[in-house]
Amino acid sequence: MNAPLIPELRPGQSIELLKELHILTRDGKLNQDSRRKLKQVYHLFNFIEPLLTELTRDEARALSLVDHGAGKSYLGFILYDLFYKYSSRGTVFGIETRDDLVAKSRELARKLKFDRMEFLNLSVEESISSPSLPPTVDIVTALHACDTATDDAIRFAVRRQAKYVVLVPCCQAEVASTLKKHKGRNLSRSVLTEIYRHPIHTREFGSHLTNALRCLVLEAAGYQVTVTELIGWEHSMKNELIIGQQKDLPRAYPRQRLEALIHEFNLEDLKERFLLEL
Repeated sequence: MNAPLIPELRPGQSIELLKELHILTRDGKLNQDSRRKLKQVYHLFNFIEPLLTELTRDEARALSLVDHGAGKSYLGFILYDLFYKYSSRGTVFGIETRDDLVAKSRELARKLKFDRMEFLNLSVEESISSPSLPPTVDIVTALHACDTATDDAIRFAVRRQAKYVVLVPCCQAEVASTLKKHKGRNLSRSVLTEIYRHPIHTREFGSHLTNALRCLVLEAAGYQVTVTELIGWEHSMKNELIIGQQKDLPRAYPRQRLEALIHEFNLEDLKERFLLEL
């Protein structure tokens, strides 16, 4: 069913899908809360669509996209509805740990005849070695995947040789917790400790440092990395968008910088998470 004349909706958008996702009300209206949610997903689609279009030029590409921490799979369904249903190839995989959400997504895909959508009940970490996913994939996404799931998505992308990685990182307290643990020792060692001496700064700097480390992890795996804003801050405080494109770039220097940053801020406890075996 085609979309009605609601300015925010894309041409050809499935009204049935938007109602099932509770973006539209049963009478086809769009409330303010849903408008914000739809705007965020559309913004991310604007970044991903050109990547998919580029990949279609390579007939050897399967156009496989793996969405980690999929939740209700808003992103996966919108991508399928606006891109994949017009293509003759490609599969969207949703990775989610909650049984009920996986079951609902499978049922909705069947109902809408979105035949090339698969939903797997796995943690992001479990997916890294799961035989249920292709050995190589084209795009890996993680939209607000909580805690360490963003880091696991990066490991998955590197292991599965993803051409593109699109991340909107969410909370991760590990770095901030480690900064706090070693703060007393670092105060006399480095003036940089002043950046995160106060608790609120520890939290915020820990978040920023986490994403800086993530960028270096991707660069150390040969990716060209771009970091930008996803959408206006009034819509979401978790607003950083990291895009990596595999270009097999030189890896030694970013690896050295990654190791130096870990050493500078006494994050040796987290080496296993950030220093991937490549």
